[in-house]
Amino acid sequence: MSTQNDFVLAVEGLSVSFDGFKAVNDLSFYVDEGEIRVIIGPNGAGKTTVLDLICGRTQATEGSIRFRGKELTKMKEHAIVHAGVGRKFQNPSIYEDLTVFENLELSYPKGYTVFGALAFKRDAAVIEEVERIADTIFLSEELEKPAGLLSHGQKQWLEIGMLLIQKPDLLMLDEPVAGMSVAERRQTAILLRRITEGRSVIVIEHDMHFVEEIADRVTVLHQGKVLSEGSMERVKNDPKVVEVYLGH
Repeated sequence: MSTQNDFVLAVEGLSVSFDGFKAVNDLSFYVDEGEIRVIIGPNGAGKTTVLDLICGRTQATEGSIRFRGKELTKMKEHAIVHAGVGRKFQNPSIYEDLTVFENLELSYPKGYTVFGALAFKRDAAVIEEVERIADTIFLSEELEKPAGLLSHGQKQWLEIGMLLIQKPDLLMLDEPVAGMSVAERRQTAILLRRITEGRSVIVIEHDMHFVEEIADRVTVLHQGKVLSEGSMERVKNDPKVVEVYLGH
């Protein structure tokens, strides 16, 4: 039998209320090593709130979030990042005036502390890591380009790269393919498959074709609770899911 320590992430009995409204209601789910877990559900189901709770932006009213055995609900946001949880929001937050190289370099972990930032040098290890990440995110040819000149999809990849360079064990992405072209969505599916070697990924997404391409397991939320969970095939054919979500 699995214990919660066997999972990268164990969410148990999680609830949060805003002015009496339960946005997340007694939620439990578990994420395995190297898994892409996609969370879907209608608007207002609590999807983004779950990511806010995991990364410490929002404090849980009750319940537990254990990441590699560490209880996250008592930790500050920056400490959760340092523990190995990376979060990408819906809109890319990159430094548009800086080059792609400089954006990646700025995210390199040595710059975390004041002393680290002061002593930071662009040495061979930094250059090698930036080039490796750029290759992973399809931006090797764009390293000297100002980030503001990238396409929308490339900006999303750059922000994923800025998280990857920090070597998170768990990466959380909120609607990563919103606004992308079909070709960019395909590339992003390839990218997500690449980056699960050695880490787990949680994705919130509305694009069902994309979900089918990437998901190992799907969790369907409705009114802050798990409505259904399993493979995309299973979830897609669940009458409850068809009724409250896919039917619309």
